[in-house]
Amino acid sequence: MKVYLSFDFEGVAGIVDWAQCREGGAGYELGCRLMLGEVNAAIEGAVAGGADEIVVNDSHSTMRNLDPDALAHEATYVSGRHKQLYMMQRLDVSFDVIFLVGYHGSISGETSTLSHTYNPEVFSAARVNGIEVGESGINALVADHFNVPIGLVTGDDVTQAQTAPFASRAVQVVTKHSDSRFSATNLHPAQSRRLIHDGAREAVERAAAGALEVPRLQRPVQLELDVQTADMAEVGSWVKGAERAGTRTIRIESDDSLAAFQSFVAVNYITRQAGGR
Repeated sequence: MKVYLSFDFEGVAGIVDWAQCREGGAGYELGCRLMLGEVNAAIEGAVAGGADEIVVNDSHSTMRNLDPDALAHEATYVSGRHKQLYMMQRLDVSFDVIFLVGYHGSISGETSTLSHTYNPEVFSAARVNGIEVGESGINALVADHFNVPIGLVTGDDVTQAQTAPFASRAVQVVTKHSDSRFSATNLHPAQSRRLIHDGAREAVERAAAGALEVPRLQRPVQLELDVQTADMAEVGSWVKGAERAGTRTIRIESDDSLAAFQSFVAVNYITRQAGGR
């Protein structure tokens, strides 16, 4: 049983401020410890459920947030920037189940702690086949292509609701309830880890029993991205597979969900330039 684990920071119990998510300072050190605890809980639970291979993709910021030596069960660690598949780097058809750990809500949805959608300086909303999504929904394009089900989702209550259309039978672990974009009512980290451990074990058992569903996206897949300025929409339209669909909207449409995601990654990188970065 082979598990793919993509992790982010903002959905972790106890994390409520950008200082805990950005390199440098005591806040970031705390954030890394909290994140490592939840990642290792998921790994331990997966092994308890029968997993024998686990690949962990660091999907946050510069994507080098954890000490590889501290990962449980000698899990493979995918780290570093400029990945072709970004938050889903190294996913392929050999995996049996996907874990999304520490995920957060979209910039355009209900109040979610530290909400954003990939780059908050660029993207103000995203829709997959007309459904408003956050990062989990965009990343489901890759799961759809490789025919791998999402079996575990951890994060705040808003994240669970936003991910459900693409992971209807996944185990959901709510680590906190968002009160505002910069506050939440958090589970104690020990409790959050226990729930994640048990959820990961159950997710692997569901995968082994064929009780999970792969995202089944209608073709052609359409990803619409609302951006902050008209300049960003224009620059984004320079990417292969993307077109300008409105003053501040980019549309990507393809019969191949992986190609759509790869075009999105390119849009994500190139629009940083229009934002002055």
